[in-house]
Amino acid sequence: MPAHFDLVQQPCADNWMLVEEIEAPVLDTMIRHAGWHFMHLQGSCSRSGVGLTRDNATHRALGRALKGLKMGFNAAELESVKMSTYPVFQIATVTVQPRHIQEHTALEMTVADHPRTLPAR
Repeated sequence: MPAHFDLVQQPCADNWMLVEEIEAPVLDTMIRHAGWHFMHLQGSCSRSGVGLTRDNATHRALGRALKGLKMGFNAAELESVKMSTYPVFQIATVTVQPRHIQEHTALEMTVADHPRTLPAR
């Protein structure tokens, strides 16, 4: 991401950061105004997670969905969260779309050592 971006982020899953309080279209506009590119790619990934609370189930499902994306993409967009409630537990099904943020227009598939980002929907 452009160096001057100061986005509120929190750890989300293995090597992923959640960008808080900003929707994907707004992040896309910010990135494009900085001269960078927010690429929309095919290949969504849906996974489920079980937990005692809604947040716990969602966190587990999100982590699994992010792990299911192809390596090399450095961003993902949260597309949907569906909940099923049972007397003792919750089940969340999360769908994410792969995205890639980079400075150049040609898709560069590099594995970077920095955390990947996930804009909130």
